[in-house]
Amino acid sequence: MINTSFLEKIAAVVIRDYLDKLGDATIVLPNKRAKVFLIEALKKETSQTILSPTILSIEDFVQNVASVRSVDSIELLFEFYEVYLSITDKQNQQSFELFANWAKTLLQDFNEIDRYLLDPLHVLSYLKDIEDIKKWGIEVENKTKLLENYIDFWKLLPVYYDSLYNHLLNKSIGYQGLIYREAVNNLNHFSNTIQNHHFIFAGFNALNAAEEKIVQHLLALDQARIYWDADQTFLNDPYHDAGLFVRRFKESWKYYKSHPFEWIVDDFSQSKNIQVIGTPKTIGQAKLTGSIIENLLNQNPNASLDKVAVVLGEENLLMPVLYSLPSTVGALNITMGYSSKNNPSQILIAQLFKMHTNAISRKGESYVFYYKDVLNVLTHPLVAPYANANNLVRIIKENNYTFITHNKICELSNAPSKLFELLFVKWENGALAVLENIVALLLLIKENFSNDNEEEKIAKSFVYSVFKVINKLINYYSQHKHIDSIETLHVIYKQIIDIAEVSFEGEPLNGLQIMGVLESRVLDFETLIITSMNEGKFPAGKSQNSFIPYDVKKELGLPTFKEKDAIYTYHFYHLLQRAKNIYLIYNTENDGLDAGERSRFITQLEVEKQPNHELTFDIYNPSLPATAYEPMIIPKSEAVMDRLKEIALQGFSPSALTSYIRNPIDFYFQKILRIREVEEVEENIALNTLGTIIHGTLEALYKPFLEKFISEADLLNCFKLLDDEVLKQFKLVYKEGEIKKGRNLLAFEVAKRNVSNFLKMELEEVRNGDAIKIIALEQTFERTLTHPDLPCPVLIKGNVDRIELRNGRIRIIDYKTGKVEKNNVVLKSWNGLTHELKNDKIIQVLAYAYMFEEKAGSTPIEVGIISFKNLKSGFLPFGFKEEKDIDTTVSNQILKNYLEEIVLLLKEIFGVTIPFEEKIN
Repeated sequence: MINTSFLEKIAAVVIRDYLDKLGDATIVLPNKRAKVFLIEALKKETSQTILSPTILSIEDFVQNVASVRSVDSIELLFEFYEVYLSITDKQNQQSFELFANWAKTLLQDFNEIDRYLLDPLHVLSYLKDIEDIKKWGIEVENKTKLLENYIDFWKLLPVYYDSLYNHLLNKSIGYQGLIYREAVNNLNHFSNTIQNHHFIFAGFNALNAAEEKIVQHLLALDQARIYWDADQTFLNDPYHDAGLFVRRFKESWKYYKSHPFEWIVDDFSQSKNIQVIGTPKTIGQAKLTGSIIENLLNQNPNASLDKVAVVLGEENLLMPVLYSLPSTVGALNITMGYSSKNNPSQILIAQLFKMHTNAISRKGESYVFYYKDVLNVLTHPLVAPYANANNLVRIIKENNYTFITHNKICELSNAPSKLFELLFVKWENGALAVLENIVALLLLIKENFSNDNEEEKIAKSFVYSVFKVINKLINYYSQHKHIDSIETLHVIYKQIIDIAEVSFEGEPLNGLQIMGVLESRVLDFETLIITSMNEGKFPAGKSQNSFIPYDVKKELGLPTFKEKDAIYTYHFYHLLQRAKNIYLIYNTENDGLDAGERSRFITQLEVEKQPNHELTFDIYNPSLPATAYEPMIIPKSEAVMDRLKEIALQGFSPSALTSYIRNPIDFYFQKILRIREVEEVEENIALNTLGTIIHGTLEALYKPFLEKFISEADLLNCFKLLDDEVLKQFKLVYKEGEIKKGRNLLAFEVAKRNVSNFLKMELEEVRNGDAIKIIALEQTFERTLTHPDLPCPVLIKGNVDRIELRNGRIRIIDYKTGKVEKNNVVLKSWNGLTHELKNDKIIQVLAYAYMFEEKAGSTPIEVGIISFKNLKSGFLPFGFKEEKDIDTTVSNQILKNYLEEIVLLLKEIFGVTIPFEEKIN
């Protein structure tokens, strides 16, 4: 049987001592969550019908004592800014963004000073004196304006504190520290008004000075009792952090000179089975959690998981853990919010902010959007199905719009929907108008969801969580009209959205409990699974977000990282206190800042091992497949064979043949399945686009000379037309893309240089007496290949860049914008021609020779490449090298040998028994 839980003991005391005066009893707990469990314990403790006593969290109780309402951190920042503006000269006033950078830290310090009831004037002037001493040696004449402003800032701290304190008090609102200080000031009045009332404080560990004072005051008046959950193992060890605070209170509180200290228990030293398991990565921890729960259910299929808790050391483990749970889990209760970072509605609003703030920051006459921002908004799942903008998305991608004006967007979207109009309203009328526009947008999105579909209900709750945040912002902005810039709004939105979580609803008393560390306070479980037991995560690392130095905090009695670690230590050991089976999971991997080091708590459990504890250590690694990747093998079905015959009729291009040699799977996807690459905006000109532009320019420049011999004058004229023609080709191919700056301007200049260098080379050859007659430019040729080994005639079809008659020989030229060397087009053996990818250029140019052979008649043919990155080598002819001689004329014998190799390749392509097998480089 599990040791009686702490809340069950509290319930027993309440029923025993206060049954007849429950209406006058208030139980104060560390958090709100424990209330549900305490009510359940009270229910089990009594068989009669009773009225529940008032149960409050410590924060709510202190607010009642102080009669001051708590405000959230963003509202507090707005109020502080108002105070700051009222006491700062106009010329020294900072914008809200700059102010917020230091104000948040300062407010935290004000909060600590008040919670520990320190004299603010003493603490803040102490800080100023420290800064004065630091700058002691600087002569008056060397003090810069910046330095003077810095010292003035420290002088102003007491003024900021007093002004803010009084400003908030006048409105009866406050931050936590102010409420605590006011509660202490109001204690006598409070205790006089509730003379017949009794308070029970239960399950506390670390109390700040204000809480100590309040509790001790009520104890002294006999209006309260306090019950600790202190285990003697930690209490009696003077060095154990889990008992740091309770030891201090036991020794220093006057109350304990004449009253017993309740309760000291001996639960931690009882029998426990603790398994420490290391596993790689976050996902590994989630999977392991799922398999532990699955094992628990397999061992006892009828067991309830009510006494099982999963405590997540990191919030981002929630989703992986939920996906890893076995389907047999049944009831489940999650006491954590779902982070707004992944909320689809929040992501849409964040993208909307990015799109509009970027447009505003482009300070120009027209309101200009960046295409990625526009596409991110229009393709968002909450927008795409309802905005009727598919056509606009297609136009932007096809025309390479990189930057697109607001007017152009309105012009291109025919019959825009209401949703589309709201997305693209200009943000020019201040922050309030923007927020109201976002509210209208969220309401419109909500209308698209039905109430019957479970998934859409979830989507609606995500929209609602963002809607609440925006409404809150409208509230703030209506009251503080002097903060009106969109940039400020964006900064505040990013801060406030972090607080906006989507809460899960569940049955808190039923089934498996999933929670964070803080939510586990006061609760007891039989089986515990704790994740992220790594140093820096559990406990969290040191963070010094304060203007008050460590030594000053130590001297004044403010909490330092030592106290914060002690709080975490208590939470951890309290979780273990009454548990029987404990699984501690940590990440073994060294990921960036995570060193893969297990938590000090694990080492502590090992070093200070209790006699009754069974402690085991394991490392779990996922089972890895023997091979990292299995290449795809696709057999040839009847449909595939039909498609191949269809291609044979339409024509195999030389590039289709080389794509098969490169990787048969690519050929299968592109030619058999006809899968094309997705159309994307080409922000920077791709190499293939540049190649298309150079090809197009050369075709346009040489077209007037078709069937003519080129003269020197013709080529000189081409130089004059060059710039305009390249620009024209750019506009034709790259459409609306930006070519006047950045990389694209360089590409534009490269294209001009390449064509110019080609013309110079051609001009020199003409001057040297070459007779060049253009026969064809960018023309498609075809020829049917029939062979007894092939199942059907195959049409070879391709586009030839240029064919010319030069000095009595036919020359077939293929332009390449990449670099080609002479040895790329020289062949030493026909054997295995189609097995080597390095022969792709030879296969291509000889295909052109085969297609043109009949038209050439008896005129000798040579084929080759002109490489724009290797123009100094000029025309690189195909040559067959036997011993030392290279033959560059494409003879009948060469074509015969070539066709034999191509037939072998086509035989493989058409072979029913030979599957398409992926090549892995």
